[in-house]
Amino acid sequence: MNTAPPLLVLHEARVPVGHREFGPFHLQLQAGERVALLGPSGAGKSTLLKLLAGESRPSSGSVQLDGQPLAGIPLASLALRRAVLPQSHAVAFAMPVALVVALGRMAVADDPARERIVAEALALAHAAHLLDRRFDSLSGGEQARVQLARVMAQLWDRRGGLLLVDEPLAALDPGLQIELLAAMTGFAAARQHALVAIVHDVNLALSGFSHLWLVQNGRLVGDLPSGRDAVPALATLFGVDLRCVTDEDGSFAVVARRRAELAA
Repeated sequence: MNTAPPLLVLHEARVPVGHREFGPFHLQLQAGERVALLGPSGAGKSTLLKLLAGESRPSSGSVQLDGQPLAGIPLASLALRRAVLPQSHAVAFAMPVALVVALGRMAVADDPARERIVAEALALAHAAHLLDRRFDSLSGGEQARVQLARVMAQLWDRRGGLLLVDEPLAALDPGLQIELLAAMTGFAAARQHALVAIVHDVNLALSGFSHLWLVQNGRLVGDLPSGRDAVPALATLFGVDLRCVTDEDGSFAVVARRRAELAA
C-alpha cells in the first residue's frame, strides 16, 4: 500500500467554462500512477486536464502539486516538474524537428546533454528518422510523435514529475498506438512520473493504465481501478453495450455494440 503523500490533489475544485461551471473535482494522484481520462465528446476531459496542468485556475476549491498551490508555482519551476501535450500540435513557424523537441528543455539552464536527450526521446517516440525534417512537412501522426518526444525530453532526467497528455494516440495506426502506449507508460514508470492521458479507445485505456477517471457533463462520475470490473461503468458512460472477449492466456478485450433499445 502506497503511504507516500499524493503528488497532486484537487479538493472541491471548480472551473468556469463559458456560462457553466465544471466540477467539483475531488481527486488525488500518486507519483508513478497511470490514469486514463475518459468520457463522451464535450464531457469536460480537456477542461479537467488544463486544471491539472495549471493552465486553468479553479474558481473555487484548490489544486496542489507536492503540497503547494499549483497557481503559486513559478512557471520556470513548474516546467521542471510537469509537462503537457495538448490536443493540437500546431507550430507557428517552419521549425526543424530537433528544435521542436529541444523546446522541452528550455527550462534547463545548463543542459550539456540536450542533444543526446533530444535524439533519445525521438527514438523512444518512434520518430528518430524525423530528426532532420522540418515540422511543417510532417503528417499529423508524425507531428504527434515529435510532440510526444518533446514532453518526454522535458521530464527525461527528472523523477516524480507529472505528465499530462491529451489524445496522444489519436492520429496513429493501431500498431503505433500499441508501441507508443508502451513507450509512454514505460517512460513514466521508469521515472516514477504520474501520467494522466485523455484516451478514447476503451481497450487502450484498460490495457495500458492502472486507473480510470470518468467524466460526464462536466462532473467526475467514476474514479476506479482499471480492469474487467470497470467495464459496466464504461458501458454506462458511453451508452453502449460492452462485451468482454477473453483470450486463452486470460487477457481480454471489449467489443462495443449499440444497446438493443437504441437499435430497435
